Amino acid sequence: MDRLELQKLRDLPIEGVAERLGLRVVRHKALCPFHDDHHASLSFKVSKNTFRCFVCDAKGGTIDLVMKYLNKDFKEACRWLGAPSHLPPLGEAIRTPEASPSGGRWEGARYERFFEHPFLNDDARRFLFDERRLDPRVVRWCRLTSWKDREGVPWLQIPYYDREGKLVGIQNRNLTPSKPPRITPSKPPRGEAYSHSPSGETEGGLFPRFRFPAGSQCGIYNLPVLNLLKPGDELYITEGASDCWSLLSAGHKAIAIPSATLLSQKDKGLLQTLDSSPNGGRPGGVSFHMFPDRDAPGERLFLQLKEVLPSLVHHQLPPGCKDYSEFYLALRRREASEE
Repeated sequence: MDRLELQKLRDLPIEGVAERLGLRVVRHKALCPFHDDHHASLSFKVSKNTFRCFVCDAKGGTIDLVMKYLNKDFKEACRWLGAPSHLPPLGEAIRTPEASPSGGRWEGARYERFFEHPFLNDDARRFLFDERRLDPRVVRWCRLTSWKDREGVPWLQIPYYDREGKLVGIQNRNLTPSKPPRITPSKPPRGEAYSHSPSGETEGGLFPRFRFPAGSQCGIYNLPVLNLLKPGDELYITEGASDCWSLLSAGHKAIAIPSATLLSQKDKGLLQTLDSSPNGGRPGGVSFHMFPDRDAPGERLFLQLKEVLPSLVHHQLPPGCKDYSEFYLALRRREASEE
């Protein structure tokens, strides 16, 4: 990397880098992640593009922040910052080999700008914060955004990043309440495809619950969290992004398999690599955990994962909770009633 490229990374907006890392920046301040902070002692100086904590004296620029927060060395931090999904909009989409607009290939650069400044409409806020009661910090970390299509149907847009922070896929989730009116457009928007899973069928016709841009690779969800793992940490594996958000909101580190039927050989290989890493699968290392859904597909997924991760721990959901999201909501209601 030459001096010009290095300077571009140092010139990235420091507050934008902090938010990409999952910090909540309000009025140029945030809770310091480098000590037990409760009073937002981490301060950002936009004019100099630097950060500093006035308690633990952590300080520096964009590269220093990534190095310290993700526990990376200088070169690794530069590679992380230089990934396309971490660069600011340049007025024109960044072109990569995957961005060729032909043959159903993934046009990642076309979508990157949607997640630089995520926007949540009223439907998305109601779903995420009122119905699911998720931690706003988790929503920001996951870069969730929202939109409405030509039919006026609200969608939650869920980005999938690889471990290096590159946008590799998008899952659009329908936010229409249950039993919606029949909406059967002749064809999906250009470059997208409808899901034809059983969950997309409703009374009155086809009403897709999920939609994916052409070429979208929605494998394991929330892979960037792997960069935050430390020896002794617990990593939870869920079925679906919703359970992953709930576990993150409960203070756990988590990744997700899109569904019980979508565990690919590529994903199995990635998990095996993680389990065989120096910190994986043994005393003092990262341990693997799962709350399988209380149904046959959920248990089958656990058994598939157990073959790949022999140390995977099975946690039983309480009666009345079909998945971890329901368990999380029950815990939140209990906490609210005790206040």
